[in-house]
Amino acid sequence: MTRLIAVKRGLLVGLFVGIIISSFRFTINNLLVIWKQLYHFAGTSISGLILIIIFFIILTFIIGQFIKFNPHIMGSGIPEVELQLIDRLKLNPISILVSKFIAGSLSIGTGGFLGREGPSVQLGAAVGQIYAEKFRLTDNDWRLLVATGAASGLSAAFGAPLAGTMFVLEEISHSFSSILWIEALSGSLISDMVADQFFGLRPVLYIHYENSFPLRYYWLLLILGLILGILGYFYQKATLNVHFLYNFLGRIPRENQIIVMLMSILPIGIFYPQLLGGGENLIKVLSTTKISLSVGIAFLLIRFIFSAISFGSGAPGGIFMPILTLGALIGLIAGKLMIMCNLISALYLPNIIIFSLAGYFACISKAPFTAVILITEMVGSLSHLLPLAFVSLVAYLMVDILGGAPIYESLSKRIDLKHELKHIDSRLVSFEFLVSPLGELNNKEVREIIWPQNVILIKVLRNNSELLAKGDLILKPKDRLILLAPVEDIAEIKHELSVLN
Repeated sequence: MTRLIAVKRGLLVGLFVGIIISSFRFTINNLLVIWKQLYHFAGTSISGLILIIIFFIILTFIIGQFIKFNPHIMGSGIPEVELQLIDRLKLNPISILVSKFIAGSLSIGTGGFLGREGPSVQLGAAVGQIYAEKFRLTDNDWRLLVATGAASGLSAAFGAPLAGTMFVLEEISHSFSSILWIEALSGSLISDMVADQFFGLRPVLYIHYENSFPLRYYWLLLILGLILGILGYFYQKATLNVHFLYNFLGRIPRENQIIVMLMSILPIGIFYPQLLGGGENLIKVLSTTKISLSVGIAFLLIRFIFSAISFGSGAPGGIFMPILTLGALIGLIAGKLMIMCNLISALYLPNIIIFSLAGYFACISKAPFTAVILITEMVGSLSHLLPLAFVSLVAYLMVDILGGAPIYESLSKRIDLKHELKHIDSRLVSFEFLVSPLGELNNKEVREIIWPQNVILIKVLRNNSELLAKGDLILKPKDRLILLAPVEDIAEIKHELSVLN
């Protein structure tokens, strides 16, 4: 496939994704305004409280029906996209698109501590899948378009086309294929342009700051990164184990457990509606509003606990923005402590908050490049690249030392695939793997390599040429290996190859 075709497909998918995600964002924003008015009404009278509880019950039934019909709209949707790309899960894209849009809007629009970004990734992937299946493209092109749609979805949700592309490369597809990044970037750019027509050009998380962070304070960033890593590991454990809480609610059908989230956020909606939602608006005011240390700690605890409850309920919504909000609150608390101890000037508080956004997301998702690029695009400044990268790397390594795994990869392993997998046959599927310049595969003959079981190297693509996979062929950096394996073994084979690479 030529790069021109890849760009054309990416632009077309990105255009439709941009329209859909912009509509998704618009719907959620307006629903949240309505629900805040309802919470205010519920706090003024008993009749208002009874009315909103009735609304909760009706909403639980409606969303529950969507979940019962299509269980894979639960949660963020990113783990499902990862499983689709390795042929471990088959989904109906039209069903996902309709159900996720409606149920996701209703869930996130209530003010639940959920993000729109994960659902945007799944919605975008569904658009890419519809395109690929409509034109009956090959398996490889199908995966490219699903990944492109996912990147476009994140780009439109955040207004960050580079981060959308990098997230798909680093976290979802685990591939840095040139065709993939060209197609994904094309889709991300056009979807971002469409979103800009709806919401303007201002960065999603614009944080005002005036001063660059001095090098003499970088030892504080080392401590900050370690703290973020420890708290990030704790977040991973809490998110992955919150299902034990819902196991005690066995009498409530899984599709209706969203009622737990709705009832838990009711007091917050009545008494402190500013805390509702994914947290985007809260992040924006942290550096400009005088918030005391004790209030910052209280906000962190509330957001941490209710983010876990919201996500654990199975409500269609993500953890992307809630993670960033927690990172910002940790940065606020750390910055306040540094200022109280006369370690830094109060002028650098916005900087600490920005660094913590990147570090916390980097260590939880185990995607540091995405974290740095995402925060750079979202705050609208390039001056933070070095400290962002430093904090992200330290936090990432801390979680690695503690034994943490990428949150979305862990969640994908938790998805029950028994009913889906029994319908997947053992057909052979070709897939691509890129040789790294620094790995063990580099400069080795094909016959010298201990290949994983159940895989055949068909050919090698090098500089637009196809080479036969003969035993004496020496692999070079950036060679694209075309391999053949049973569909159910691809995930394990890719993992074994990545260890060598």
